[in-house]
Amino acid sequence: MTAAACRAAARRLVALLFAAVLAACSAPPLHQQQSYVFGTLVEVSIYGAPEAQARTAAAAVLARFDALHRELHAWQPSALSHLNAALARGERATVPPELAAMLKDAQALAARSDELFNPAIGGLIALWGFQADAPQGHVPGDAAIAAWVARHPRMADLVIDGDTVSSRNPAVQIDLGGYAKGRALDDAVGILEQHGIADALVNIGGNIIALGRHGERPWRVGIQHPRTPGTLATLELHDGEAVGTSGDYQRFFEVGGVRYCHLIDPRNGRPASAMQSMTVLVRGEHAGTRSDALSKPLFIDGPARLADHAARLGVREYLAVDAAGRLHVSPEMKARATLTAK
Repeated sequence: MTAAACRAAARRLVALLFAAVLAACSAPPLHQQQSYVFGTLVEVSIYGAPEAQARTAAAAVLARFDALHRELHAWQPSALSHLNAALARGERATVPPELAAMLKDAQALAARSDELFNPAIGGLIALWGFQADAPQGHVPGDAAIAAWVARHPRMADLVIDGDTVSSRNPAVQIDLGGYAKGRALDDAVGILEQHGIADALVNIGGNIIALGRHGERPWRVGIQHPRTPGTLATLELHDGEAVGTSGDYQRFFEVGGVRYCHLIDPRNGRPASAMQSMTVLVRGEHAGTRSDALSKPLFIDGPARLADHAARLGVREYLAVDAAGRLHVSPEMKARATLTAK
């Protein structure tokens, strides 16, 4: 081989080695895993981690979601349904320590919302046919609704003593459907961090939490339009921020042209009808749980006192669509979101 040929071969070898080094140092592609939990599509997106690490971390998150779903199921055998059966008999029950802690947390959130966030109305939710895999599509009679409202089940009725739970009111039936997805988001962040994941996005049917960034930019998410295909707005989420959306478009049925959704107003025992959707953005400790729970009382209470109610709950960034299709956007959310709906 001539000297020139040797130099050319050497240059090719250096180029190949340099390319190999770049490939080894470049960020791995986005890893995504999906499942169907909590009655909705769940997606875990991980950026910048080796494939094997990302796959293991995402699988751990989805396994936790499945375990939490089974523990908190309101109408199939679970720790929660066992507790509800005991409460209906006027008995106390021993529950897993984790469930006792969640009930205390839900109590505090209920008190903060003046009981508009009220997981104790599981009996009403069942009466309306929403404790089923698909809504039953039947409007209960006025007398049956009034009877449940008169019994006034509240989270404050629960007596939690260590791992023992009882109720002063046998009408209390716990349904944590408005809490579980948010709690799952917070658990997901802890699991991902334990697996060394710095950048991820977890989406549970529109309840979303961000960890780190998507490369050189923040994570970008869409907020679903409640009536038409596509998004209502897009939003950049920063590390530790969560969005929670409550809407009348996922679990509902229609009778006589009237839409009845699964979000029940405990004051009158009927599905809330003043809003189509309510999205809140929160940050800080337990951001996932708070984003899920705090969107409920704002949805139920409607648009009339929205700004004042949100302020009392500590929610500064919200975007809502009322029953007439009008947008209600806080100034802080307006500065963050890009509205896409016409």
